[in-house]
Amino acid sequence: MRLVHWVVTAPAALILGSFAVSNRTDVTVTLWPVLGPTQLPLYLVVLLALLVGFLAGEFIAWINGGSARRLARERQRRIDVLERDLAAAQAKAAPPPAPQNALVPAREA
Repeated sequence: MRLVHWVVTAPAALILGSFAVSNRTDVTVTLWPVLGPTQLPLYLVVLLALLVGFLAGEFIAWINGGSARRLARERQRRIDVLERDLAAAQAKAAPPPAPQNALVPAREA
């Protein structure tokens, strides 16, 4: 798994690094009405747009996964209740332990 991580991460880092180095020219960015015209490097604008898109997608996926997480929590609670019930039933059905201090008649020699 660690190998897969590096196989994906290393090329992505190289691509993003080379993109940032080759696109350093300034562009004018205006976010009306919040922000007036601002000069920012092109790589920063593109990478920030990718980051905002990624975070928006993750937020939407998190919202859509809410019902699955709720169902998993309910099932886990039900499993916990059933395990407690099973343990109580097994304890009730178990034979009583043999007495430890039973008197044994002494042998006559």
